[in-house]
Amino acid sequence: MDPYDILYHPFVTEKTMNLMEKKNALEFVVKRRANKKQIKEAIEKMFEVEVKYVNTKITKNGKHAIITFTPDFKAEDIGMRIGIF
Repeated sequence: MDPYDILYHPFVTEKTMNLMEKKNALEFVVKRRANKKQIKEAIEKMFEVEVKYVNTKITKNGKHAIITFTPDFKAEDIGMRIGIF
């Protein structure tokens, strides 16, 4: 699967900004049928980073994935690259 078919856009709120600072994580809205392995591979391929783990949740706005990165990569740097700030 193409990574651009799996990841739709970053989900940015005050809570997700705290996640970025405290837990080195970003939140994305993803394709509802994508599993954690597909999401992890898509993030690693798109941003050339290593993902520690992926948590998912389904809300009324769609499926959200919280991606936690390894300590070698900073979520703030990735956020700058995709234009969150």
